[in-house]
Amino acid sequence: MIPRYSRPEMVAIWSPETKFKIWYEIEAHACEAMANIGVIPRENADAVWKAKDVEFDVARIDEIEAVTKHDVIAFLTHLAEHVGSDEARFVHQGMTSSDVLDTCFNVQLVRASDILIADVEALLAALKRRALEHKDTVRVGRSHGIHAEPTTMGLTFARFYAEMDRNLTRLKTAREEIGTGAISGAVGTFANIDPAVEEHVCKQLGLKPEPISTQVIPRDRHAAFFATLGLVASSIENIATEVRHMQRTEVLEGAEFFSAGQKGSSAMPHKKNPILTENLTGLARTVRMAVIPAMENVTLWHERDISHSSVERAIGPDATITLDFALNRLTGVIDKMLIYPENMLANMNKFSGLVMSQRVLLALTQAGVSREDSYKLVQRNAMKVWEHGADFKTELLGDDEVLAALSPEEIEEKFDLGYHTKHVDTIFKRVFKY
Repeated sequence: MIPRYSRPEMVAIWSPETKFKIWYEIEAHACEAMANIGVIPRENADAVWKAKDVEFDVARIDEIEAVTKHDVIAFLTHLAEHVGSDEARFVHQGMTSSDVLDTCFNVQLVRASDILIADVEALLAALKRRALEHKDTVRVGRSHGIHAEPTTMGLTFARFYAEMDRNLTRLKTAREEIGTGAISGAVGTFANIDPAVEEHVCKQLGLKPEPISTQVIPRDRHAAFFATLGLVASSIENIATEVRHMQRTEVLEGAEFFSAGQKGSSAMPHKKNPILTENLTGLARTVRMAVIPAMENVTLWHERDISHSSVERAIGPDATITLDFALNRLTGVIDKMLIYPENMLANMNKFSGLVMSQRVLLALTQAGVSREDSYKLVQRNAMKVWEHGADFKTELLGDDEVLAALSPEEIEEKFDLGYHTKHVDTIFKRVFKY
């Protein structure tokens, strides 16, 4: 991923230096396990650990690979340069390249998961804080982009919190599912390596042994992992899109923080554009690009092919680095987001009283008017508000058919804003569990 959308901690997980260090640890732990069960001499296993503080030379490994055309062999050759050719002769015994590659990849995904989980927890904290801050800040709810009924800004933040809380659970599940390793040898039969070696390596790396591998770890695990990243990205876009809509000039109920010296447009100095949330929409698309290829990687020939390999070398770093950046950016947006309660009330009252139409409809039906007739009575008065800028309550109070069913006092009562917010605290208790 390009530096513009990257953060150092996540990038470090995918660096060649980190990858080769994990490869080394897999090989060294495997040698240790083989020595434990008497398969190789203890002194050879101990010799491998001489390289524990080595910073492997990426350029040298690339130089060897240019000849061998095999990355794992190039690494093993370079390792032998540090350990000694004779001392290293038992390294990789009974193992296949996928034992190293797949186990390493899952270690990297687990580490990436830990960062993403922390990211979501930080976002949840920001969403909760803003939800509690604006629990009673009334704004109009919209369906199809059209005024519907009153809600609160707190409920908007709360629903995003609940969505991200579900994503936190999904990420933890994805981390658990991807946290397996395989040291099972060619076609996964353990013919040339004892299962005890796999158990030892996995324990040392914080993984679980894959119950059954076919030279590769089953890719349905990875498909589930990247699908989860795609879901998190979609939730980011969901929140970002709401912020973008709120910042529209005609709405202006909320906006991204605009710092001193910030410029909105190269041509129009007055502009305050929602560039961060627009960027988040684009980044979400980038993360979701990984989902379909990850699904397609599930299908491999027989015990394995390597059609998945080139895909994962791209989507592993790109999806996790991008999502990490996006989550961090969204947390900043929520933390600093500007809220305009006065504009919320002004927008809600733009069509005077219209958002109370359902209350009047229900009152008419409860007063004995059929639903069909009630709907007609309410709609004909509502259309006067849409088309002529009339006041909804005034029109109702002047409609003899409405007054035949409801008294002026009953009509007046239907315009109480508190009616729509009376269960906000109940919803908050459900979401935030207090």
